[in-house]
Amino acid sequence: MDGHDMIVNLKNIEYHSPEDPGLKIKRAFAGDKEIILRFVRENFSESWAGEAECAILQAPSQCFIATEQGKVLGFACFDVSAKGFFGPIGVLESERGRQIGKYLLLKTLDAMRSAGYGYAIIGWVGDAEGFYRKTVHAEVIPDSSPENSVYANLVRMP
Repeated sequence: MDGHDMIVNLKNIEYHSPEDPGLKIKRAFAGDKEIILRFVRENFSESWAGEAECAILQAPSQCFIATEQGKVLGFACFDVSAKGFFGPIGVLESERGRQIGKYLLLKTLDAMRSAGYGYAIIGWVGDAEGFYRKTVHAEVIPDSSPENSVYANLVRMP
């Protein structure tokens, strides 16, 4: 099974607002839950929608969204698969290349650091390994393939 977990030190994580004034990165509001979940279902997967719902219903919400002119462009969550885990994260394919994923990642990791976490686990990383290495200096955790991680608890692994 492709993928593995990565770890990132949160000590030096620092979030800066996007330079694009139209792009907003904000904590998901429970009243927007259905709009956000529809976005996740339509663009990613039902399982990610379940994780996003769990994150949104926490107080405070553990889901962040990227919006522009009231439209959701991306989302990121934490503490869903397990305590201290980052993810899932997703950005509309048409909006990739605008650093939206970077802003969502940094905002979410900054919230984790503010909540007292020293490290974050980025779960089940596949093709995005280079992104995480470059953006937050994450490192692969040895022996952390999905069947050796918290994901072994899934009813059915893909």
